[in-house]
Amino acid sequence: MTKLFFVRHGKTKWNLEGRYQGARGDSPLLPESYREIEELATYLNNFKFAKVYCSPIRRAKVTAQKLVANLERPVNLEADVAFQEFNLGKMEGMKFTEVAEKYPAELDGFRHHPDKYDPSKIEGESFEELFERMTPKIKAIYERYPKDNVIIVSHGAALCAEIRHLLGVPLAQIRAKGGLANTSTTILETKDGKNFKCLAWNKTDYLKKKLDPTDIV
Repeated sequence: MTKLFFVRHGKTKWNLEGRYQGARGDSPLLPESYREIEELATYLNNFKFAKVYCSPIRRAKVTAQKLVANLERPVNLEADVAFQEFNLGKMEGMKFTEVAEKYPAELDGFRHHPDKYDPSKIEGESFEELFERMTPKIKAIYERYPKDNVIIVSHGAALCAEIRHLLGVPLAQIRAKGGLANTSTTILETKDGKNFKCLAWNKTDYLKKKLDPTDIV
């Protein structure tokens, strides 16, 4: 049985400002995020891990590097483009309020109606394209580590969509239960790499802070 620990990166300057970062946009982690990654590591030290994977985008990679440095048992870290954030095209770098004015249909589809989301106008990535790059990699991780725990450090929108896709949630309902918080952990287990069970969703009780709306995507 493989257990996958999906971790969203630490909170960034653009998260705080309410800006879309996407696959090509990025901003530094906030100073307090480093402490929160240490708190995450304290929780994860209850487990033994065979490998840590991460998105190569700086905010996720720095989160993963800081996390690995605080794990009590040595573990190798590998960056993989399969785990990068959605390519949000022209929306990247824009504030949510600006996107709502300029691309209202795209924003509504992305946030509330994934089955109707058409990213062609913004030159972005579709949900189907995201699944095509993430799902095969996750199945390959299961095949390589069929009896181990593995950490995957990635991004809020990508993780929310992919995790629920793995759980068999229909595309129209993928956003129905909300998003994931910065430095959160969601745990899935699988016995065959095809069927997945959720053991914990958006776990943040190890963080010594009260979440606010800018923490969740």
